[in-house]
Amino acid sequence: MSPRSCGCTRRRRHRVTSFEVVCRIADGLRIPGHLLGLAPRPWEKQEQTQPPELPDRRPAAADIPWRPDATVDLAADLTRSDLVMDRRALTLALAGAAVTGAALLDSLEGWLQPAAVLPPPARRGRLGMREIDELETTARAFRQWDHRYGGGLRRKAVLGQLAEIAGALDEHQAPDIETRLYRIMAQLAGTAATMAWDSGLHHRAQEYYRLALRAAHAGDDQVFGANVLAGMARQMLYRDRPDDALQLIQLAQEGARDVIGPRVRAMLHTREAWAYAAQGRTAGFHRATARAAEALAEAGTGEDEPYWIAYFDEAELAGVTGGRLLDLARQDPRRYADRAANEIRTALSSRGTEAGRSHALDRIGLAECRFLAGDIAGGAEDTHRAVAAARLTQSGRVRAQLGQLYPYTVGHSASRPVRDARDSIRDLLSN
Repeated sequence: MSPRSCGCTRRRRHRVTSFEVVCRIADGLRIPGHLLGLAPRPWEKQEQTQPPELPDRRPAAADIPWRPDATVDLAADLTRSDLVMDRRALTLALAGAAVTGAALLDSLEGWLQPAAVLPPPARRGRLGMREIDELETTARAFRQWDHRYGGGLRRKAVLGQLAEIAGALDEHQAPDIETRLYRIMAQLAGTAATMAWDSGLHHRAQEYYRLALRAAHAGDDQVFGANVLAGMARQMLYRDRPDDALQLIQLAQEGARDVIGPRVRAMLHTREAWAYAAQGRTAGFHRATARAAEALAEAGTGEDEPYWIAYFDEAELAGVTGGRLLDLARQDPRRYADRAANEIRTALSSRGTEAGRSHALDRIGLAECRFLAGDIAGGAEDTHRAVAAARLTQSGRVRAQLGQLYPYTVGHSASRPVRDARDSIRDLLSN
């Protein structure tokens, strides 16, 4: 092996862990500071001093125009900056809080406008339908992996595939190929968002959600765009921002009202119900939940709607409803704890460990219901089942929920089953 090749090998093995190195990478690759959680770089400030007629080459993500070519540039920027850093450096640099309020909502208004039509390029790439079919299969596989295992175990692989899609779109393809490529980009970006979120990278997750929405817009996929907005709403609900979540759901319903099928409509109603429950509006919660059940009853076979919504069935509706009743039970356990437990048991009876993250969250929720209802022994028993389910997934959200379950096991030192349950949670979270 030549000295040059040895040097390349050593460089590939070097891990980016120093904050100073991250800064040098940003300057060398001209990556804007906001994409890496940094202050604006010196060269950005110089560009801002250019005459007014010269536009900023790298606008902030929220200000990027809703054009297909701008979406491709955004995908290239996001993936390039993520792929050069290891997990530890990425966590330090990009784990900022998600954008909320008007700063978030105003940046998404372009979703409601028709996609811009660009002049045809002089040359086109040579991707064919066979390659597109393979890319769609890969996107499905990554989505299924995230649904079952969660976390960021394959996040870099998803980002690498996303970068490849951006490269293919940058070369321009035949119109029907480009449309499908944008739709694949949207699905991969949505998966990258949930993986980033599961890894605690909340701001980065939001950036990928934005990319997914823009890609769905460019690919004229209003149904998946509504699904992306529902994902963003769920993130806001976990961040205790129900007002933002409700507006995001309303934006999804407005932009895709004429094209969504009953399963997607039912899913949107459950997110709406979640927001109402978080606001303490119990009448609105029950009304939206009833609408979700009515919409789901209209659903036919899985062939009638996109593959990615097939998970939303009666078991999913029961699990989501149980989770929202659990939210209410924390304020009024006598009224809601048993009702929440019954809904969660219905979900568990219909889906097992193959549901991965959802199954583990159901187990944790049921254990909390038992504690809230005063059934300490039953709560301890279900806690052991919850920990066993949590061991089968790498989801950060599952571990966060286990952390919220832990206080219920404190203060019962005389009970051996509760002590054992507490130790099982501590052992899992310490690894």
